[in-house]
Amino acid sequence: MRKILVVGAGQSGLQLALGLLSEDYDVTLVDPRGPDEVRAGGVMSTQCLFGPALRRERRHGLAFWDDEAPEVNGVGVRVAARRGGGVPDVDWVGRLTEPARSVDQRLKLATWLELFVQGGGRFLRHRVSRAEMEALGTEYDLVVVAAGRGGLAEIFPRDTRRFHFEEPQRRLALAYVSGGEEHPAGGVLARTVVPEAGEVFTLPTLSLNGPCHAVMVEAVPGGPLDRPLPRGATGDVVLAGLLDVMRRYAPWEYERFSSARLADPRAALYGGYVPVVREPVVRMPGGTLVWGMADSVVSNDPITAQGANMASLCADVYRRAIVDHGGRPFDEAFMRGAFDTYWRSARQVTAWSRVMLSGPPHVWELYRLAERHRPTADRFADSFSDPTGLIDWFLHPERALEYVDGIRRTTDFSSHLPTT
Repeated sequence: MRKILVVGAGQSGLQLALGLLSEDYDVTLVDPRGPDEVRAGGVMSTQCLFGPALRRERRHGLAFWDDEAPEVNGVGVRVAARRGGGVPDVDWVGRLTEPARSVDQRLKLATWLELFVQGGGRFLRHRVSRAEMEALGTEYDLVVVAAGRGGLAEIFPRDTRRFHFEEPQRRLALAYVSGGEEHPAGGVLARTVVPEAGEVFTLPTLSLNGPCHAVMVEAVPGGPLDRPLPRGATGDVVLAGLLDVMRRYAPWEYERFSSARLADPRAALYGGYVPVVREPVVRMPGGTLVWGMADSVVSNDPITAQGANMASLCADVYRRAIVDHGGRPFDEAFMRGAFDTYWRSARQVTAWSRVMLSGPPHVWELYRLAERHRPTADRFADSFSDPTGLIDWFLHPERALEYVDGIRRTTDFSSHLPTT
């Protein structure tokens, strides 16, 4: 029986560990926190899983919250007026072909970790240091790092050919809140763009105490949406900053959440990180190969809501590659080959994130078109489920403008209004 070590019990690491366990591998999972600590800890992120990722979880018996988590049936875009005021310049909702869902990772990961142990997996509650990676590698046939963006991820060199930022592109503040009102169009991942300043997101979700909403501000550092907070700021202080941003720059969202309160005392987060792509394989000084996955080697800004979806995809790609590899050695060629399969999809998200962060002129043209043309609004919404087609019409300026011109020449807009 082949022995696999997975370092990190997030979406990708746990999904991979559970998948390999079901294939009769000897799997050891290492993470500094056990299930009780995860549940009692602070919120880790916002996340929304779209159709393909949800289907993977159902296929592997990991979708425990379909009856509880609110359905997300659309993606909404509003563009705040540059002159200010209570009416956005652009306002539309695109419909999703398959409903999406959001589940607080504290709830999901704690449950999955308990399932892993119950299924016979070996769990070590330990924070692995860089110095320990060499010794650990000698005990296993394969070592996978799925430890997220910090810490151990830094053992993998940056790949500046594929992606290069030196500083965080957004300052993030988020809270899970109770007492908010539903979007006028129902279950919607709603995005308000404040030109040159950032974005406000709202999302129906399931948290520890039941259905609620996630609210997040992505602020351009130093811009008007940025609310610098002291280290250790309380959740109430984070929420007050979020509400102030919405009141000033997205009043339609403030109307929904003016009476909101934290869903639990640890349901808020503040910070930022540098988007990065890293080499997927590193050889330790003693010769041990270590394989990186998901956020540890491809980390995008959450502006496209793809983090958990790409983690799910990476776990699926790596699991299939490991199983298909049989009893052959897990050499560097194998690791890079499997990563390249993942990168074919991940690079589309990386390109999409870059475009959404910069907001070039052709994006505003597409937003204005989508307000009048329902198929464009729906196509944008479904890109969250499958971003691979964005290169044909959204990412490249010339193709985007050709698409806009073609729709305008051939469409009777009165029959294609993406209203709520």
